[in-house]
Amino acid sequence: MECAVITTYRCNARCWMCNSWHHPTKPSEEFNPEILKKIPEGMKRLNITGGEPMLRKDIMDIVEILDKKTERLEISTNGFFTEKIVEVARNFPDITIRISVEGLPEKNDRLRGIKNGFDHALRTLLELKKMGIKDIGFAIVISHNNISDLIHIYELTAGLDVEFSQSTMHNSFYFHKFDNRIEDIESVRNIMQEFIKRLLNSKRKNLKMRVKDWFRAYINMGLLRYIEGKSRPIPCGAGTDSFFVDPWGRMLACNGSDEPWVMGDLTTQDFEEIWNSEQAEQMRRRVADCKKNCWMIGTSVPAMRKQIWIPFFWVSKNRFRLLLKKDIIIE
Repeated sequence: MECAVITTYRCNARCWMCNSWHHPTKPSEEFNPEILKKIPEGMKRLNITGGEPMLRKDIMDIVEILDKKTERLEISTNGFFTEKIVEVARNFPDITIRISVEGLPEKNDRLRGIKNGFDHALRTLLELKKMGIKDIGFAIVISHNNISDLIHIYELTAGLDVEFSQSTMHNSFYFHKFDNRIEDIESVRNIMQEFIKRLLNSKRKNLKMRVKDWFRAYINMGLLRYIEGKSRPIPCGAGTDSFFVDPWGRMLACNGSDEPWVMGDLTTQDFEEIWNSEQAEQMRRRVADCKKNCWMIGTSVPAMRKQIWIPFFWVSKNRFRLLLKKDIIIE
């Protein structure tokens, strides 16, 4: 399984596609890190996110507890608090860190509402790279506002030999947004198709990162399908293959629903009690009946891992088509 721990809804950013900063949690009501000890060990991946997780004064305690639970612990951050992120990485050098940017400096700072935000993000990335932290990179939320910078950011990360992950705008309780929509879909489609081809033809020197690019092409195919209002390429397994913990300590089936689909409460219940409860089963039935077709990292990657032959076949087929000078197939 995979889990995303939403540490806080407080955020120093003012992103246009997310309104969590309008609805911040109070530090006094955010969960005690001790409850995270209830999460079982052997998790495939744990993601520490927010809001901005570096605003938690006890972030080191959170990382220390969760690091024992998974083979891959990831922090999603906007990279503004360089010294704090470097301190975490120094204590946990095997950690994965993704720094959110919305484009090159002008677009990033305007869309994220942080003065000198790109400067901080890049400095943090370079500091982590200098330390020898291996799994680091940028992440972007694709929209019509930043699509023109997508390939440039990819070229920057490829040149720095770091990762680059992608998502797109969604509407849900988590973002406190229900009016996100892509304008000028045709322009977005054209650039994304070119980007997908770049990923499938990755020229990265590191073979592992090259292969990651191939499968990120599949993720971006799913993003494009979502943007165009089409169905998910692989069914959602939220609440079964993955779950979320919110800042109050509640376990949620997913973060894409219109309201929180609460499976239970880790502040008062054990994990097994929640996971096997009728309330959790009810949330899974809601997932099965859901028509939103979200394609977010937290639910798309576990679905891909569970049915790896589907993205593997798509990647193989489209890489072969590109060798024959044919267009890729978005399906």
